[in-house]
Amino acid sequence: MSAVLNKTYYTQEEYLAIERQARIKSEYVDGEMFAMTGASREHNLININIAREISNQLKNRLCEAYMRVKAKKARSYHYPDIAVACGTPQFEDNHVDTLINPSLIIEVLSLSTEAYDRGAKFSHYRKIESLREYLLVAQDQPMVERYVRQGDAWLLTETAGLDASVRLESIDCVLRLNEIYDKVAFESDPSC
Repeated sequence: MSAVLNKTYYTQEEYLAIERQARIKSEYVDGEMFAMTGASREHNLININIAREISNQLKNRLCEAYMRVKAKKARSYHYPDIAVACGTPQFEDNHVDTLINPSLIIEVLSLSTEAYDRGAKFSHYRKIESLREYLLVAQDQPMVERYVRQGDAWLLTETAGLDASVRLESIDCVLRLNEIYDKVAFESDPSC
């Protein structure tokens, strides 16, 4: 999350009207709009790699990836790096641009958003009843944190190393870390 656009408070309807016309994406939390920050090369590579891998595995299945999601109970709109809904996607309105029933949300961590992605943003996402899995993907090392809903609790598992893989039960896919981090050079990598 970035800086508040201004201290004016917006209704959800006002936010959507502004956002649907805007050139720059903003998230919305409890009446405030926050401009999205730019992403690093590594962030973009990881995001595209994950999207490619998931897309290939979801081909010919009733699952789709989306951008903006709404956490109704948290009164917030977010742009996760990847959100996937399986079955019949549900949208907030006839614009069909705000998903309200994601099964899986993935965020690629960055220095400027990591605390927010782990804290307040995850708190908002947990209020989405359909959400079954939440992935946090590191940029600086091959590591994925996977949170799985188990009743009212969330179980964390960590997967590390380029030889490892993560099974996404909510969408019946597998992500291999060597594919997630294809073309990503880590600072400690001697080939850099």
